[in-house]
Amino acid sequence: MSILIKNIKQLLQVRDQPQKFVSGSAMNDLPKLNNAYLLIEHDTIADYGSMESMHGLTADHEIDATGKIILPAWCDSHTHIVFAGHREREFVDRINGLSYEEIAERGGGILNSAKMLAKQSEDQLFNLAADRIREVMALGTGAIEIKSGYGLTPEAEIKMLRVIKRIKKEFPLKVIPTFLGAHAIPENYKNNRQAYVDLVISHILPKVGEERLAKYIDVFCEKGYFDLGDTDRILTEAAKYGLRPKVHVNQFNAFGGVAIAVKHNALSVDHLEELNQEDIDVLQGTTTIPVALPACSFFLGIPYTPARRIIDSGLPLAIATDFNPGSAPSGNMNFVISTACIRLKMTPAEAINAATINGAYAMGIESQYGSITRGKRANLIITKPLSGYEILPYAFGTNHIEEVMINGEIIKKPQEKS
Repeated sequence: MSILIKNIKQLLQVRDQPQKFVSGSAMNDLPKLNNAYLLIEHDTIADYGSMESMHGLTADHEIDATGKIILPAWCDSHTHIVFAGHREREFVDRINGLSYEEIAERGGGILNSAKMLAKQSEDQLFNLAADRIREVMALGTGAIEIKSGYGLTPEAEIKMLRVIKRIKKEFPLKVIPTFLGAHAIPENYKNNRQAYVDLVISHILPKVGEERLAKYIDVFCEKGYFDLGDTDRILTEAAKYGLRPKVHVNQFNAFGGVAIAVKHNALSVDHLEELNQEDIDVLQGTTTIPVALPACSFFLGIPYTPARRIIDSGLPLAIATDFNPGSAPSGNMNFVISTACIRLKMTPAEAINAATINGAYAMGIESQYGSITRGKRANLIITKPLSGYEILPYAFGTNHIEEVMINGEIIKKPQEKS
């Protein structure tokens, strides 16, 4: 099956040569073709160019994209989309003045999600997550990382990872699984954090490795959760199972987590709402990409990741949703891109680069996703007729997406499912 899309007003993120990521000032360069065509064969981008150079090219199916913009589907590199229920009561508590830390101390937060998840069967968890997956696909997400971390017991963590594996099998978007057993300290280990770290290392990690349930390892490296020594131990053990780090760092405190992550060759360091010069210095010249999660800052009312400082220091930056029930209950990458422009002071070009090619790199899938490049997967967003791509983040309350294509096929929207 071949598809020819013609008369594309703007074809964005066009890169003839594969590129891992873009950094610094290059993030403000969003290569595009005006009045373009795009040829798809099966699930792959086969060719593209200007309409003037199309020269009678035909295909099994043709789409007229007059007035429309086409760009790569979003690559959401940080989510917790498998969870049992929302935490709207805590939302009200925050409005009434309680902090994230105070809610956690009262048994809320991650521990609340763990309690709810323990009561759900694998099938129930899958069905809840499946509805969310359909929603984010319709919003333009074509690749997604999903973490465990709401289990906090060997049985529940494995249950979560099996659900993620099932999502990977049953949905067309690219799914990357990450093991986050060290997300919080369970109530029964409250006074013995080291015993829980031992449990993660000795009982859960071997099972994850044996069943090949994860590609990456994550740790919530934060005061009150897991310290530098814990993080170092867990990442060292995870390397024995071939799990590369993608680490939660610097959400509330900057105390050396970035350096520990870089020491272990982390693919990404995520959050970074608090950042000092030492963190920026240690990231220079590495293959570790910073990831900002602006929807989390928006929802919690905490500082935003200093994107301008990161980019102006010559570093790359990716952005992701952090979709989770406690601090970012939305998987809408379009909102994240708008928030990156409005609050992180990123340009539209920088934000789109951060959500496509750099987001793909932050999942280790940049060779197949994240740009319009011959040989890459045909995961695409087709917009409604627009004046230009800058309107995508500008008109943040409007859904500008007309169709989403994953693996060369237009997906059904949630209301269209049979």
